Amino acid sequence: MIHPLLIMTIGIVLVIVLIMKFKINAFLALITAAMAVSLMAFEKNSTTGEMELASNAISRVADAFGAACGGIGIVIALAAVIGTCMMDSGAADRVVRAFMKLLGEERSPWALMGSGYILAIPVFFDTVFYLLVPLARSFYRRTGKAYLKCILAITAGGAITHTLVPPTPGPLTMAATLNIDLGKMILVGAMVALPAAIAGIWVAGLFDRIYKIEMREVAGHVEPEPFSDEDLPGLFESLLPVVLPVIMIACHTAASSIASVAEGSLAESAKGISHYTAVFGNPGFALLVSTVLALRTYVRQRKPSKEEVAKLVETSLMSGGVIILITAGGSAFGAMLKAAHVGDAIKELAESTFGAGSVEGMLMLFLGFAIASVLKIAQGSSTAAMIITSGMMVGMIEGVDLPYDVVYLATAIGAGSLVGSWMNDSGFWIFAKMGGLTEKEALQTWTPLLIVLGIVSMAMTLILATVMPLT
Repeated sequence: MIHPLLIMTIGIVLVIVLIMKFKINAFLALITAAMAVSLMAFEKNSTTGEMELASNAISRVADAFGAACGGIGIVIALAAVIGTCMMDSGAADRVVRAFMKLLGEERSPWALMGSGYILAIPVFFDTVFYLLVPLARSFYRRTGKAYLKCILAITAGGAITHTLVPPTPGPLTMAATLNIDLGKMILVGAMVALPAAIAGIWVAGLFDRIYKIEMREVAGHVEPEPFSDEDLPGLFESLLPVVLPVIMIACHTAASSIASVAEGSLAESAKGISHYTAVFGNPGFALLVSTVLALRTYVRQRKPSKEEVAKLVETSLMSGGVIILITAGGSAFGAMLKAAHVGDAIKELAESTFGAGSVEGMLMLFLGFAIASVLKIAQGSSTAAMIITSGMMVGMIEGVDLPYDVVYLATAIGAGSLVGSWMNDSGFWIFAKMGGLTEKEALQTWTPLLIVLGIVSMAMTLILATVMPLT
């Protein structure tokens, strides 16, 4: 019988080597590792009592993969469509300009940070950066200052919600894997993310004063023609696809929470309400409504043909499909680590090292943060780091009486997935190439900024888990 910790080590190393050395697609790497771990996770024969190869070693990988797809497939697919529609209709541009108008030109870095913070909830970080960089360049042309601060502000706002607030794939998968109410994940993730974003813009200003990097022309890149204000949809219409699903999901979270803690007539009323909020507050339904609204805005603004609408949706779903495969593959890998009793082994190791009951404190938060950081450094993707780490941690916390809600474990993992971004991270290259920075300048600015975001997020997680445990 192979020791569970050795099985875990083999599985993680296999994922890292396949992705980094052999450039294998993350989905194939994760499924390969999941099957390898499952084959090593022997089971006791009920007749002889001996440990032997599990007869369902391969089929349970498929079962875990299917269960993960059922939990997150619809939501990720719809979120991909919403993000594309917001970009193509000008809704995302409207949100950005509203922030710029509200805060004024002198506070453009804050406006860009706020825009990134909001837009990275339904839209992938890469897309958000592509959208906002032309505005940072335009600001520099008008003022001749604070270019680096502006592009780092975009990074601070976009990266932090991308890793902490659903429905982006990483936080969404963590919520599904760790069985966290999605409304709670959104609210707590946003609470943890906001102080980190503010710290990020302070760091952005510091780096701007230290390095004094001016804007450079990007080779082969043509600045897009901006929309006129008259051609953009209204602010309310632009924000609705983002705000409405959050409200719908939060309503069910509130009703369910009141029903579970209240007594008497209030509890009965809350239970009656939660019966209905469970339907319209379901994440799949809420995002379907949001998708309809986003598509309506796109059609009204662009007046596309039926074929063009179909192509937009198909392209969005294709990009979302890749994320679903990777996400479900990561969940299957985590489920196989659980089947190998990795959680029990780590619990025993922690208790023998730190004393009985130690894993019931803050150790799990630091462990999730550390594992996510190592995976981020090794393979570059925050989403993959979150998926793999949450899949590992769900087995480790089974049977452990945590003194805080498991949502804080998710935010600790998300915080760790920000630490250690360098040249194997696609975001690093998008920042460097679109921003017109050298690799050295990106390492001096992007990498430490994300470390600060991760550390501040972890600190906020520890504070909230202590003062507001939600248990």
